[in-house]
Amino acid sequence: MIEFHPVRLEDRSVIERYTMPSGICNCDLAFANMYCWQAVYHSAWAEVGGFLVIRFQIDGGERIGYMQPVGAGDFGPILPQLREDAHAHGQRLRIIGLTDEGREMIRRMHPGEFAFESDRALEDYVYNADDLRTLPGRRYQPKRNHINRFTAEYPDYRYEELTPERFQECMALEREWRKVHEGHTSELCAEQRAMQRAFEHFAELGLTGGCIYVGDRLAAFTYGSAVNDHTFDTHVEKADTEYDGAFTIINKRFAEHLPARFTLINREEDLGLEGLRRAKLSYHPAFLQHKFQAIHLHPDELACKRLWMEAFGDGDDFVDSFLIRYYSRRRALTIGEEGRTVAMLHLLPFETELGRTTYIYGVATAESARRRGLASQLMRQAMTRIAERGDDAAFLIPTPGKEWLRGFYEGFGFGGELPVTFHSEDGFDFGTGDAAADRAMVWRRDASAPLPESLTATFRR
Repeated sequence: MIEFHPVRLEDRSVIERYTMPSGICNCDLAFANMYCWQAVYHSAWAEVGGFLVIRFQIDGGERIGYMQPVGAGDFGPILPQLREDAHAHGQRLRIIGLTDEGREMIRRMHPGEFAFESDRALEDYVYNADDLRTLPGRRYQPKRNHINRFTAEYPDYRYEELTPERFQECMALEREWRKVHEGHTSELCAEQRAMQRAFEHFAELGLTGGCIYVGDRLAAFTYGSAVNDHTFDTHVEKADTEYDGAFTIINKRFAEHLPARFTLINREEDLGLEGLRRAKLSYHPAFLQHKFQAIHLHPDELACKRLWMEAFGDGDDFVDSFLIRYYSRRRALTIGEEGRTVAMLHLLPFETELGRTTYIYGVATAESARRRGLASQLMRQAMTRIAERGDDAAFLIPTPGKEWLRGFYEGFGFGGELPVTFHSEDGFDFGTGDAAADRAMVWRRDASAPLPESLTATFRR
């Protein structure tokens, strides 16, 4: 069992001995972030085989994750130890925040054992520091115009270093800013607690910041810390929305005051918020820092993946997304032979115009086991289960180009050819990959009821 330690102020030197020379730009590896968000993520650290390992609670919940191990060389050999640690907590191994190189390292050293996925909402926006300092060229003309309007309207503005006597003003501005963003109360309250912790230990955390004043009134403030030797991370940026252009000018002036050794500035994620995404893209990032998650697959998931790729020809990315987001052994019906899965289907819960509806998805039989009635066997089991739990309807999409499948499914009470549109929180494509080909056959408990002209299917957890 690995001995993990909670992240304390006195651990900064040990942790940064690994992170500073790493070259990894992930904002989650900034020591100040680890420490200030401790109340949410309960981050802990350990040294394992020459690598720094950070363990934390994903989204502050019960599931634990491990950051990409940081150190020199391949970290693949220590993954079995991390897996044992996760198992000791009754969980599977989840590695979060993998770089592209980290993902490929795992694929190379543990082929086929993990599923991978990147969440666009959690990717970091990383900028060339000189671009933010100088706003060069035509593409930054709108930003320069914004600053010119601000300076013309507020000629008495000034930039000041963020120092302890200004902390209370900053917290007061943050409280006013938060009132305008009530829709994300829990996240913002957690951010407020993280800010308070940052201000309590500002120098010890290696934080630096700046403020914009108009006269005697605080209009904006920001602060951050180093992620590595050449990348600075902006942790917080707030502005009084009464001052149009305050965000633009604090961004530029703060970048100007950062030491020249910082050639990159990380402005963190957009969390999937459309307005924030537009704002971050408008500064033209040098790149987005991918942060893949890797999940160690159980044997049944590995078997599902092998059969899926054989039967449908889908690549790793698509199948991994399904396994990570939607696979459940409780919703899977399978037939195994000689230690492998040779037939399967999945019963996914949806709401449609027909009421509580099951989507029969991913019906597949291994080529070596076809023409033996295995798909029929699974379909009979599926229809029995659907009937027993009282669903109003079921639907499926026959594989395009295989017209004989319509006759096969008609034998189980399915009929019609309805256009279907899928909805889910993450936009996963449950269809064929071609929306025009997503034509559903439907079974209804009340066989006499007419079918609608189309289906809108919303996944329900």
